[in-house]
Amino acid sequence: MSAPTPHPAQLPRSPVVLCDGRWWLVSGTGSIPASDPTFTTVLDDFAQAMAAADRAVADLHTRQSEPSASDPGHRR
Repeated sequence: MSAPTPHPAQLPRSPVVLCDGRWWLVSGTGSIPASDPTFTTVLDDFAQAMAAADRAVADLHTRQSEPSASDPGHRR
C-alpha cells in the first residue's frame, strides 16, 4: 500500500505550484521544475507568509462571529 499523493498547492494568482515538495512553473504549454535555490527559498517563504495570513484572517472571522461577553445585546 502506498502513501496518499498530496494535492498540489498553487500560490494564488501565480503560475507556481508546489507538488510533492517541489516547486513547478506551470503554463498552458506545460510545466518545468523550479531549480534555482534562491528562487525556491523565496517561494517557500512567500507560501509560509500566505498561510500565516490565511490563518490570521480565519482567526479574525472566528472571533468576529463569537458573541461578546461584554455585549449582552450582541450589538456591533
